[in-house]
Amino acid sequence: MKIKITLLLFLFSSFYANSQCSMCRAVIESQEGQELAEGINDGIKYLMIIPYILVGFVGWKIYKTLKSN
Repeated sequence: MKIKITLLLFLFSSFYANSQCSMCRAVIESQEGQELAEGINDGIKYLMIIPYILVGFVGWKIYKTLKSN
């Protein structure tokens, strides 16, 4: 149960993370509309979380397989 709560905490705390590199930030902040910056942040977060989900799923499957033997 503690692991599930910890994972949920990390998942929801990542929404406040600033995900832009310095070059992307400089280009986006020079524009007046902040909607583009928010869209790029969301895209970066999406691309960043997928590998973690895949590695977690593979780890869970390995754990489950080894536990059943």
